Amino acid sequence: MLEHGDANPLAVWGLRRVEHIPPHFTRVEFQLLVLEKNITDWIWTNLSGRFYFGEVYHAQAHDGDGVFMVASHCAAFEIPAEASVFSMLLNTINITEYIVF
Repeated sequence: MLEHGDANPLAVWGLRRVEHIPPHFTRVEFQLLVLEKNITDWIWTNLSGRFYFGEVYHAQAHDGDGVFMVASHCAAFEIPAEASVFSMLLNTINITEYIVF
């Protein structure tokens, strides 16, 4: 982590954030309440391994209406411990500033 004076080789070579989810990554799916930048900045600052952040889609069946695609956001991590830390702290990172009724 650069804030501690250590350069992360993955970050230096632009390899920390990946564009797809490799099968060995641990996924954390959630509904995004803040800007994507808030989440990715937290990941860049507090974690050190490779990660993916983006939308994922799932088919969901409804009663007689057919099948619909449902989107959610996903953060996936190469290091399972980082996925655990992220999921435990997600409710403190993903907080909207607005009250929605």
